Amino acid sequence: MLQFLIRRLIVAILVTATVMTLAFMLTRLSGDLAISIAGPNATQADVDAVRKAYGLDRPLADQFIDWVGRAVTGDLGESYFFKARVSDLIAERMPITLTLGITGLAIALFVSLPLGILAAVRENTALDRVVQVVALFGQAMPSFWLGLLLMITLGLQLGWLPISGTGSWQHYVMPGIVLAFSAIPALTRLTRAGMIQAMGSDYIRTARAKGLSRASILLKHALRNAAIPVVAIAAVQLGFMLGGSIVIEQVFALHGVGFLAWESIGKNDFPVVQAVVLVLAVIYVGLTMLADLMNAVLDPRLRGA
Repeated sequence: MLQFLIRRLIVAILVTATVMTLAFMLTRLSGDLAISIAGPNATQADVDAVRKAYGLDRPLADQFIDWVGRAVTGDLGESYFFKARVSDLIAERMPITLTLGITGLAIALFVSLPLGILAAVRENTALDRVVQVVALFGQAMPSFWLGLLLMITLGLQLGWLPISGTGSWQHYVMPGIVLAFSAIPALTRLTRAGMIQAMGSDYIRTARAKGLSRASILLKHALRNAAIPVVAIAAVQLGFMLGGSIVIEQVFALHGVGFLAWESIGKNDFPVVQAVVLVLAVIYVGLTMLADLMNAVLDPRLRGA
């Protein structure tokens, strides 16, 4: 188990280092940062002053090493626009994004697991085909369109839910549903495929021969093994939700990390953009490692992979 953890940790460090390099280089390739910060009406003297004030006149290698060294210690720099520590800005906005992502994943699991089990139990029946059509429909639906549709129906016409803001748990229901729709298809298909494979296994036939109840066979024996790929994809989907919440946060006016990234891109606040990319990448890598560990616990054969 220790070797398994070490291998996964090495991969996580390499991925994080790659993301840091790409985040740094892409902001530099987007143009002269000094000109972007100084503004379109700035003189050359103003641009030179900004370049010197923010250390942009130094070699790129020195800037990168300095940024990595500070980021490792938790210092993500200072925002050009907000005039505040980037780490403080992200810490202030992160609870909103995490709440939104966890809500979306919970809704996705609540819907996809029963659908996948039903489709597997009723394989090749009308119910199975209906579930697959619903999953396909959810995958093809644009998230922003679904968000606007929910706002019009549930928010404006019926008045059941608030359409924007973060005042209560009700504010996260509609954006959580929108995020869940992007994850439900994959989770449903994996649950269905895993259950079908598990139901044809020898240990399930043995459980039936022992006279165990159908519910016990499905939930205690078959679902345990079918859940292995679902656990992995659920962690990946949560990472996608956190990283892709920028559109949903824009639609529902949720001032989370995604909204912060949107604001920073529009205002050329590159330290914030770099930091958001790095933080979300670290969270994604951490979730992937957590999924690997959970899979290793569920299936000891994976510890040697």
